[in-house]
Amino acid sequence: MLDVARIRGQFPILAQTVGGKPLAYLDNAATTQKPQSVLDALARYYAAGNANIHRGVYALSQDATRAYEAARGKVAAFLNAAEPAEIVFTRNATEGINLVAQTFGRRRIGAGDEVVISGMEHHSNIVPWQIVCGEKGARLRVAPFSDTGELLVDELAALLGPRTRLVSIVHMSNSLGTVNPVERVVDLAHRQGIPVLVDGAQAAYHMPVDVQAIGCDFYVVTGHKLYGPTGIGALYGRRALLEAMPPYQGGGDMISSVTFERTTYNEVPHRFEAGTPHIAGAVGLGAALDFITGVGFDAIVAHERRLLDYATRALSAVPGLRLVGTAANKASILSFVLEGVHAHDIGTIVDTEGVAIRTGHHCTQPVMDRLGVPATARASLALYNTTGEIDQLVAALTKVRQLFG
Repeated sequence: MLDVARIRGQFPILAQTVGGKPLAYLDNAATTQKPQSVLDALARYYAAGNANIHRGVYALSQDATRAYEAARGKVAAFLNAAEPAEIVFTRNATEGINLVAQTFGRRRIGAGDEVVISGMEHHSNIVPWQIVCGEKGARLRVAPFSDTGELLVDELAALLGPRTRLVSIVHMSNSLGTVNPVERVVDLAHRQGIPVLVDGAQAAYHMPVDVQAIGCDFYVVTGHKLYGPTGIGALYGRRALLEAMPPYQGGGDMISSVTFERTTYNEVPHRFEAGTPHIAGAVGLGAALDFITGVGFDAIVAHERRLLDYATRALSAVPGLRLVGTAANKASILSFVLEGVHAHDIGTIVDTEGVAIRTGHHCTQPVMDRLGVPATARASLALYNTTGEIDQLVAALTKVRQLFG
C-alpha cells in the first residue's frame, strides 16, 4: 500500500488552498506537480553546479557534463533502452515526434507513401505527419476506435501495406485514458518491415515502460508529466536508426568539425542536441526518475487503479453525468460530460471549490468529433491523489447541478 500522506508531504504545492478550500489537483494529464527532491536538484544545480557542458576543461564544467550525462543514463534505464546513446534529450514529447518526422520521416517518406496513426492521437502526433505528408505527397491514414474508446486493431492492421512507411501510435490516450496494445501493434507492423513510433507522454508516469519488450523503434516522453521540470523530454530511438538519420538542427555541439566548405556531424545522440541544452532540466528529470523508481511502479499502479475504480463509481453516480472513454484497459483518466452544462462552466465552478480539472478538447479535436461532443471535463489522477479529493470533486459537481437545475 502506498503511503499517500508521506508522498503528499513531498509536494509543497499540494498544501495550499484555493479560495479558502484545500487544493484538489486533478489535472495531472496536463502536467504533474514536482516533489521537493526535484526542486532541490534544480536549486542545487544553479547554486553550486552551473556551467556549460561538453566544452570546458575546468572542474565545474566537467561536473555539469557528468550530471547531464548521468541523467541520460537514468532515462535509458527507466525506459530499458539498450544504451544511453539511444536517448536524445528534447524539450518535450512533441519535439521528439517532430524530430523523427523531420529527419527519419522526410528521408523515408515519398510521393504515394503512407503514414498510419490512430483516431485517438494528440495533435502532437497528427500535425507533424500532416506536414511531412503534405510536403512529400504522401497520405495520412487513420485507424478508428470504438464508441468505448478502444483501438480497433484489426482495422489498423488492414491499413498496413507496401506503401506504409511508419506507424505512429499513442501508448495511452490523454483524453480517454485508453491504454493501447502497443506490443501487438508493433508486432503487426514489424511483420511487414514497418517501423513504429510510440507516444508515451501519458503512459510513462503511470506504468513501467520497457522499449525493448515493446519492440518499438522510437518512443517519446516528456519530463513535466514525469514529476520533472518543464522544457525537458526525451526521444528513444534504436541506435541503428538514429545513426542513419540526418541532424534535426544545426549549431554548436552537434558537430565534430566545421569549415566553410563542409561540416562533419557528431556521433549520436549529440548530433540531435544543437546548442546549449536544458542542463538543469535534465538534472531535474533525473531526480524525478529517482523519485518514481524510489516509490516503485508496483505501488503506483495499484494505488492509481484503486483511485480509478473509486472515481469511476463515484462519478457514475452523479445524476446526468456520462463518462467518455470506458475502454476495458484504461488508466487514471476520467473524461465526462454533464447534461445541460458546458464543460468550461463545469471547470469554472468546481475551481471555486478548490478542484482543478481540465476542460475542452484536450488537444484531441478529432476524438471529440468522433464521439460527437464539443468538449469534456477531465479529471486525471496521479500517485499523490486521494479518495478524499474524488469526494471533493463529486461534491463540487453537485454544486454544478444545483446551479444549472
